[in-house]
Amino acid sequence: MAGFIMLSSLVTIAQTDTTANPSAATDTTGNNSGDTVRVGNFLIVRKKGATDNYNPPKRSDYIIINIPHKHVYHSEPARRSRISTNYLIFDLGFANYRDKTDYSSQEAMDYLKYDPANEQPFQKEDLKLIPEKTSNVNIWWFMQKLSLTKDGSLSLKYGLGLEMYNIRYKYNISYNEKPPYIYRDTIDFSKNKLYIDYATIPFMLNINPGPDPRHGLSMSIGMSAGYRLGSHTKQISDERGKVKNHGDMGFDPWRVAYVAEVGLGPVRVYGSYSITPLHDQGLKQYPYVVGLRFSNW
Repeated sequence: MAGFIMLSSLVTIAQTDTTANPSAATDTTGNNSGDTVRVGNFLIVRKKGATDNYNPPKRSDYIIINIPHKHVYHSEPARRSRISTNYLIFDLGFANYRDKTDYSSQEAMDYLKYDPANEQPFQKEDLKLIPEKTSNVNIWWFMQKLSLTKDGSLSLKYGLGLEMYNIRYKYNISYNEKPPYIYRDTIDFSKNKLYIDYATIPFMLNINPGPDPRHGLSMSIGMSAGYRLGSHTKQISDERGKVKNHGDMGFDPWRVAYVAEVGLGPVRVYGSYSITPLHDQGLKQYPYVVGLRFSNW
């Protein structure tokens, strides 16, 4: 009795399925035979000489064939790009320099002008900076990482940006442009600043020990090369007001530096140490910077 009910149900469903999809009830010649229907994965074939449609169906009148599922081949997932790009990265840090000048050398005395009759020779103290007001601001137009490994744990990191330095002198020194030299000024400045900027390209080896560099530990170390785009001094005093002097004033046109970056989650610290001096004559001062980097990775 249960088999009869099941067969009746299949035949009823088969009739419904055939109505919804007439092509399923066609013979091998393409004509609708009414003797073969497909319901899901089952093919129901009515035998020749079976009971007509006006009498209850018999199980022996039909052959039920189970059609196996077709194996579906899934395409491989798309490979992750080896290159990732980050735009508009900002740095904010404190700057200073390591002074290795031999102030008794003839080269230093030629660049540091003084009046032997009334002044003492220049010393390191004369070029001292105000550390809390000497800053570095960088804008990296873009940075990219080229993965060197499949999991992205080792990458080459590079970019292009603008490095800007605001150097605040503690004492009243001034730059002369042509010929370039530094001298002690007679004016008491309320602000005595040197601004200098470079177009810079950094190259670093980036290491990401964790699976997600944006939330784990990341480290980068390498070098950068920059070309000076401009420089000027800005001095403010009661006697002269605000005065800006533009020119190279003896600065080295190139800047080559060691660079590094350490990130832990969203917090990133960067640093750089110049291996070329700030000036290309007289002085041997090597700027260095430590600060915060605002970046996605």
